[in-house]
Amino acid sequence: MSSGQESVLSEYESDTSQTSKLLRKFKETPFVPIGMAGFAMVVGYGLYKLKHRGEMKMSLHLIHMRVAAQGFVVGALTCGVLYSMFQEYVVKPKE
Repeated sequence: MSSGQESVLSEYESDTSQTSKLLRKFKETPFVPIGMAGFAMVVGYGLYKLKHRGEMKMSLHLIHMRVAAQGFVVGALTCGVLYSMFQEYVVKPKE
């Protein structure tokens, strides 16, 4: 490695902690963490409602919670893709 490459790598490694990487990713793609948080909320709600499911079978309850969690994540990712396309093709000035 040349000294130029080493300085760039060491500068990159020193400036990026786990927190700064997470914040940078959140700014680049905000809908992925939103999808993950929604997934966690649906799972938490499903676990809470597990005690009060009444006569519903366990397998049916788990299937409903899985579908709800997957739906939230897919919806958040779809919104992220649409937002990205909007930013790239509508807001970005034409060259």
